[in-house]
Amino acid sequence: MSTTTAEGGGAREITSALDEDTPTGRLGPSCSDGVTVDDGGTAPRPRASKSGVEPVGVAAPIDHERALADRHALIQLCLYAMDRARSGGVAERIEQGLAGIGVHAMRPDGQRFDPSLHEAGGAVPTDDVSLEGTVAETELVGFVDHDRLLRAPIVTVYTRR
Repeated sequence: MSTTTAEGGGAREITSALDEDTPTGRLGPSCSDGVTVDDGGTAPRPRASKSGVEPVGVAAPIDHERALADRHALIQLCLYAMDRARSGGVAERIEQGLAGIGVHAMRPDGQRFDPSLHEAGGAVPTDDVSLEGTVAETELVGFVDHDRLLRAPIVTVYTRR
């Protein structure tokens, strides 16, 4: 490719860096497998690299029960990994990932203790009557999958002295 420019009153031909050997990202008129390809890349391709090989068919129908069982197993694995993560950032990232699929952490600090949702792990004596029966601290985070309790949080509860 060349261009003509006028410099100082005289015309001069400049050769561009793009010449016939410069790669363009397109296949040439013929590929190494012998299939002719036009510049648009719309020529037919062979069906398989070897004769006698059938193309992949339609996928089998989804087994919803199996998919739910697999989801539950993966959630349990994530909870196991999160409990043992030594990095707060890793544990936080796992928790965010779980939240993205509807599995949320339960940290009931300050809420009324509910034995159907919480597991008492300890007690803290208090003189404040208004705090009695309230969760003082979450010892182990609990999890719910949408509305289903996966793991009850283990909590410390305020009790009257």
